[in-house]
Amino acid sequence: MKAIVHYKYGSPDVLELRDIDKPVPADDEVLVRVHASSVNPVEWYGMTGLLLARPSAGWLKPKDPRLGTDYAGVVEEVGENVKDFQPGDEVYGGRHGAYADYVCVRDAVAPKPKSITFEQAAAIPIAGLTALQGLRDHGKIQPGQKVLINGASGGVGTFAVQVAKALGAEVTAVCSSQNVEKARSLGADHVVDYPKEDFTRSEHRYDLLFDIAGSRSWREYKRVLAPNATFVLVGGPKTPLIGPVGHIIRIKLVSLRASQKVVFFIANFNRADFAVMNELIAAGKVTPVIDRQYKLKDLPEAMRYFGEGHARGKIAITMNA
Repeated sequence: MKAIVHYKYGSPDVLELRDIDKPVPADDEVLVRVHASSVNPVEWYGMTGLLLARPSAGWLKPKDPRLGTDYAGVVEEVGENVKDFQPGDEVYGGRHGAYADYVCVRDAVAPKPKSITFEQAAAIPIAGLTALQGLRDHGKIQPGQKVLINGASGGVGTFAVQVAKALGAEVTAVCSSQNVEKARSLGADHVVDYPKEDFTRSEHRYDLLFDIAGSRSWREYKRVLAPNATFVLVGGPKTPLIGPVGHIIRIKLVSLRASQKVVFFIANFNRADFAVMNELIAAGKVTPVIDRQYKLKDLPEAMRYFGEGHARGKIAITMNA
């Protein structure tokens, strides 16, 4: 089968489209023919070789040359112990090595909503569950709360605006000028055009700040937080060696004595939350946003675009086009 691999760390130029062995499902796995995937920071850091990940990923070169996590496709084969799925089912989920014709998956698999495309479904796993779990589980969002989403136009941000609205919050989205109308169309009650307005100088106070962009210091963020607010750290600047880790550590350390709660987390795949996302999509409350679409062979170009940091929603990768 065709798959994207990389045998060294570096720029998108290290990515290669090669023939590798087709996986065989274990008794408790399903074999999925992948139709679409998408791009996330995890693939960027896997490609460039995030320093803090190298003890497990490989110090000098990748132990596993495959890339990709999000997938959407059709079940081709099931293990003998699998009862929930059968060949022909349209599914989506997350599995390392998803930039390929096939993946074998055990738990991180769910029925694909019928109302959306494979590309839209492949946009959901990492970004959608990060938004859902960050707001609901770690942010403890409540109806009527004032929520600010910093970085509202990217993959996670476009989901976060919609999920926060679906959970009953009053949402303020922070984004660039070109994305203001998109944020409004996703349901944001208020939009801050950050090149023209400094949201940290606002008179408003927020119960929950969901920070994807990582663009400000704790002192600046704290100015707009209510005394008992929750600050959820999702991302930060893509620095070459440690990614957003430096930003996250700084915020955690300087906020230790603050009255506000500061949380960092990494989303986990589980069928219950995929089911919640499916319900939100079926109800018309969440629609995955696709910025650009690339063929698998053009993944290096897709990664270059992602690295520029201007994606408006998700970048989709198609396998069979």
